[in-house]
Amino acid sequence: MNYSSSISFFFFIILLVQLISISSAAYNEQDQNKKSPLDVDLPVGDIGLDDSFASSEILHSDEWPSSSYYHRRCPNKNVEKIINKKVKEWVDKDYKIAPSLLRLHYHDCAVRGCDGSILLNNDGSERRANVSKTLRGFEVIDDIKAELEKECPKTVSCADILAAAARDATVLLGGEYWDVPLGRKDGRVSIGKEADIVPMGHDNVTTLLEFFQSMGLEVSDLVILSGAHTIGRTSCAQVQDRIYNYKGTGKPDPSINEKYLNFLQRRCRWASEDAELDAESPWKFDNMYYKNLQNGLGLLPTDQLLLSDKRTEPIAKALASMPSFLYGQIFGASMKKFGKVNVLSGDEGEIRTNCNFVNSHSY
Repeated sequence: MNYSSSISFFFFIILLVQLISISSAAYNEQDQNKKSPLDVDLPVGDIGLDDSFASSEILHSDEWPSSSYYHRRCPNKNVEKIINKKVKEWVDKDYKIAPSLLRLHYHDCAVRGCDGSILLNNDGSERRANVSKTLRGFEVIDDIKAELEKECPKTVSCADILAAAARDATVLLGGEYWDVPLGRKDGRVSIGKEADIVPMGHDNVTTLLEFFQSMGLEVSDLVILSGAHTIGRTSCAQVQDRIYNYKGTGKPDPSINEKYLNFLQRRCRWASEDAELDAESPWKFDNMYYKNLQNGLGLLPTDQLLLSDKRTEPIAKALASMPSFLYGQIFGASMKKFGKVNVLSGDEGEIRTNCNFVNSHSY
């Protein structure tokens, strides 16, 4: 075994340990038969809890973060089941909305933390920023919120809805289930220029690492969460420089697979067109993203860089070599960490009655 293989194996073991220690609880909660990716009934925290158990001492410690947060606040309704049902309805109509919900959650947490600030729709907000113009899925969150306001008024935050919807959407495309701690409050501030900090595929690895470390995350989280690019698509405007004028050379990036380059140059003649982030299985959540990197099939510059930096390369290779279901569990563990970034609780935020606007008064 050469040095590079030894390092990859070492990180493979580390990731296995991370899986066992962090995500096994979420994995054990799954009580479902394997179904079609678009026909999944998700396990949720409230299933099977009768009133006596829900009011027991076990669930009295249900402040943030807790999967039981809404058990007593909305005792007669299964909040996560309602969210899942709505997400499934939308994905059944348009499966391409699933990665959009995951991306929307990412943009929310990346700016000010997971506080639903990306959902605020007013002049000068993150949602109105140039970097947010391609975001989709707002109507899904609005639909879920309207349903929950009917069932359990002024109780479920928009930030929690977005976090759970992102998880459910990922599962519906074949990803593994992870437990989403609930109890986030919605923020009252959203500033468009702050959205400029979100990486858009052109940064170097050091900049990406610093960004993730600023959120309390690690190099492994950067590589693991980058695998979200195994589903969905991006604007050709994000890759035109790479395929036509890499670093001002007038030539394409030499690291791109030749056949893939020919395809991209035909697909992305116009910046307004779209390209799938995963060249092999763009609508199935798996670990093909990492295998693609080994074949020069990374779409964004930041994707392919993961395989050329010594800090990220061993992790990316380890993720490529494991079964997809195992990667899905590791992804869920990192998403659980990511979903706790700078969360508001108590009086730090509010429960919006409409996700598009802050409340006009307290209640």
